[in-house]
Amino acid sequence: MPAEIILKQTPDQSALAAKREQLASVRSALAEREAELAQLRAQLSAFEARYFRQVGVLYAELDEIEARIVEREVDLYDSDAARRRAEEARKRAQESHDAAFADLNEQEEFEPPSNLKTLFREVAKRIHPDFARDDAEQKHFTLLMARAIQAYKRGDIDTLQRLLDDHREIDASLAGENAAAELQRITRQIQHAERDIAALEVEQHTLLASEIAQLYVETEDAAKEHRDLLTELATKLRDQIVEAQSRFDLIDRQIKAHGR
Repeated sequence: MPAEIILKQTPDQSALAAKREQLASVRSALAEREAELAQLRAQLSAFEARYFRQVGVLYAELDEIEARIVEREVDLYDSDAARRRAEEARKRAQESHDAAFADLNEQEEFEPPSNLKTLFREVAKRIHPDFARDDAEQKHFTLLMARAIQAYKRGDIDTLQRLLDDHREIDASLAGENAAAELQRITRQIQHAERDIAALEVEQHTLLASEIAQLYVETEDAAKEHRDLLTELATKLRDQIVEAQSRFDLIDRQIKAHGR
C-alpha cells in the first residue's frame, strides 16, 4: 500500500493564506460599509430634495417678504440701525433663496474641472474591473470603481487621488514578487481597506449628525403616528407668509401716507 503523501504548508504559505483570508474579510466589511453609506446618502439626498420643494421654497418666500419689510422701514425711520437690519435681512433672504434653489443651479451650471476629469480617467485606467487578474480582484475593482464614480460626481479630488496613490503603491510592489513581497502587498491592502472603513464611519457619523438627517428622523417618527411633518411645516409657513405680507402692506401704506 503506497505511503500516504501529506502536503504541508511552509510558514510563509501559512502566513499568506491567513493574510488572504483577512483581506477578503476586511474587503467584505468595506463593501458593506460602502453600501450602507451609499443608501444613507441616497435617502438623505431624496429627503433633502423633497424638503426644499415643500418647505425650503416657502422659507425663501417668507425671508424675502421679511427683507422687504425691513427695507421699507429704512424709508420710514431713516436710521443706521434700520439700514443694518435691512442688510442683514437681505443677506438671510439671499441665503434662503440660494439654499432652496441650489439643486437647480447646480444642474444648470456644474461643469467638472479639467483636473478632476484627468484624475478620474487616470484612476479608471488602473482600477477598471476589466483589468483584474482574478475573480476576487474583479470584485474589489468593481467596488473601487463605484467609489471613484461617486467621488467624481461629488468633485472629491482627495478620494480620487488616494485611490490612485494606493494603486500605484500596490503596482510598485508587484515587480519580481515573491512570497515575502506578496505578504507585504496584502498587508498594505488590508491597511488601506481598514483606513477606508474608518473614513466611511466618520462620514456616516457626520451625515447622521447633520440637520437634514435629524429632520429626516423626526419626519420618519412622525410618519409612524400617521403625520406628515413636512406638510405641517409648510402649512405653518404659509400662514406666516400671509401674516408677513399683511405687515408689509401695512408699513407700505404708512410710508405712502407720509408721502414717501
